[in-house]
Amino acid sequence: MFTGIVESQGTIVAVGAGTDTRRVVVACDLPVERLPLGASIAVDGVCLTVIERSSGRFAADVGPETLARTTLARLKVGDRVHLERPLAVGDALGGHMVAGHVDGVGAVVAARPRGDCHDLEISAPPEIARYLVSKGSVAVDGVSLTINTVDGNRFGVTLVPHTLAVTLLGQRTIGAAVNLEADLIAKHVDRLVGIYVDAAATRPRGSALP
Repeated sequence: MFTGIVESQGTIVAVGAGTDTRRVVVACDLPVERLPLGASIAVDGVCLTVIERSSGRFAADVGPETLARTTLARLKVGDRVHLERPLAVGDALGGHMVAGHVDGVGAVVAARPRGDCHDLEISAPPEIARYLVSKGSVAVDGVSLTINTVDGNRFGVTLVPHTLAVTLLGQRTIGAAVNLEADLIAKHVDRLVGIYVDAAATRPRGSALP
């Protein structure tokens, strides 16, 4: 479990050539050598498993589902990525609950400065857009953001100066692909309500749901 509060940026130093599974090696300034093998780490919002680590770098395998559903299939040597280690018991939940299970890829459709801040408008796939609400939360490339506006499958966010300083989102230009993870609670509520509605539609007339 993560919070969407980016700890650091890393640099891709190697990318495997596999088609179904691809190994990536990331250089960073986090103390990743202290992580146990098998630990989780979020890379641009995607929860990956550490399979090798040494001072200043770690390796992780990216599986077929992740390659198909996220931007990690597009990584190349020299790319910069957001990094976040998982929550420990007692840590502050500074952003919102982020699972690191990206729902899909969106695209930046507008990017404009607003004083010291920066506004982004992002187009989301329909299966993600249904969970977007004004003043709700969304993770964009692993960054916890508050949704300002929602218009169909598009939503707007504002990057404050701190976010611009510690993340790469201010460098995302029109057309850039971004990983999106909808609010975890919204997805579970939607699933439970859907089950209840389906049960109500099929129950015999006059009977009551438990």
